[in-house]
Amino acid sequence: MKKRLVVVKKSDGSSGRRNHNRSSSGSVVRYAECQKNHAAKLGGFAVDGCREFMARGEDGTEEALNCAACGCHRNFHRREVDAEVVFEYSPPNSN
Repeated sequence: MKKRLVVVKKSDGSSGRRNHNRSSSGSVVRYAECQKNHAAKLGGFAVDGCREFMARGEDGTEEALNCAACGCHRNFHRREVDAEVVFEYSPPNSN
C-alpha cells in the first residue's frame, strides 16, 4: 500500500535545492519588501519602505518585472517561497 506524506514548508529562497527521487512539489513565489539601498553611492544605507511587490504590467511583459509602488526591478524585493512537497512511499511489511 502506498502512503503519501505531505510536508508544507516556507522558505526565503536562499537555501540550496535538493532533489528527491520520489517527490513532487508545487510552490507559490511572492515578493515582499524592497531591499534596494538608495544611499549606496553615498556610502550609507536607506531603503524606500515599499512593503510588497506589485507588478506594473501584465504577466509576460517587461513591465511585469517592475514594481508599481517603488519603480524598482523585482530582483530588489525579498523572495518568499511557500512550497508543498509530496513524498510517496511504500512502508515495509509488518507481517
